[in-house]
Amino acid sequence: MSVCAIPLSRPVPIAEVPVALRLQVVSAAGAGFPSPAQDWEETAIDLVELLRLDRAASFVFRVSGQSMIDVGIHDDDVVVVDRDATPTSGRIVIAVVDSGFVIRQIVWRDGKPLLEARNARMRYEPVIADENVEVWGVVRACVRNLQG
Repeated sequence: MSVCAIPLSRPVPIAEVPVALRLQVVSAAGAGFPSPAQDWEETAIDLVELLRLDRAASFVFRVSGQSMIDVGIHDDDVVVVDRDATPTSGRIVIAVVDSGFVIRQIVWRDGKPLLEARNARMRYEPVIADENVEVWGVVRACVRNLQG
């Protein structure tokens, strides 16, 4: 098994990372009542295909902090970000603010795009997405290590 070192100084397209993961599927796991489709079986899941990681416009970021926990994104989660997606109101985005990457929800208020945190227990000032802020990409997926 080889390890690919990714420089942390800049985002790297996932398509440039040489990875091909296929995981065996044991069974469907109902999150409520047992499913009548329990007998249905898929032999393998290709995570690259499932998360669409083979695109040149797909990037991965590790989340640092608690600003988005009310939308289910927690510290140390990994998010898949599309650079070519349109940042419409309500979407979670990665933006460059004060020369650093932040994860926020973009909303339009009074005709202005704002970047807002989603943690009711903490106070974060909204950031106006103006010419000093670059909306870098739109978050498409979130992956969490539950053993963390």
